Amino acid sequence: MKASDVKKGNVVEHDGTVYQVRDIERSAPTARGGNVTFRFTMYSIPGGRKYDLSLRADDDLKEMDLVRRAANFSYMDGDAFVFMDAEDYTQYVLGPETVGGSAGFIVEDLEGYYVQLIDGAPVALQIPASVMLTVVDTAPELKGASATKRTKPAKLSSGIEIQVPEYISTGEKVWVNTGTGEFSGRA
Repeated sequence: MKASDVKKGNVVEHDGTVYQVRDIERSAPTARGGNVTFRFTMYSIPGGRKYDLSLRADDDLKEMDLVRRAANFSYMDGDAFVFMDAEDYTQYVLGPETVGGSAGFIVEDLEGYYVQLIDGAPVALQIPASVMLTVVDTAPELKGASATKRTKPAKLSSGIEIQVPEYISTGEKVWVNTGTGEFSGRA
């Protein structure tokens, strides 16, 4: 496809690496007859490494067919995460390099995960905007703790640690924003 036809979210191949396009800047020189250029901000799949690429409007990029499948986390196999397709029960094994920083947000019995496939092979994981996790260790509730903005560290069931309001206690379930990694409410 021509560079001028690429849209945000498209998955393309460049120099043997697959990328997802996150942002596109179009620049047109003021001089007559100047070429319009497109600057793409892309992230590699898998791995999520940022890559900037500038192309002229007529340059070609190979579009890849990325399939998104709704899947649920099933179990751990060593350090790999096994997801099961929500429709046909296909199992997808995602290694830690594919899951990356999302590992702390993978929980059982939660919908909203999507395994992204290229040619049937899992290459990336899309996670829900927020997940519910259990507080497994935090300082006891402070006497007289009010709904102030003071926070304390809390270790969650998935192994991550976040800041929670001081009125939250061990054993409670909390919502965590997966984009920011912050507390977003009691469950």
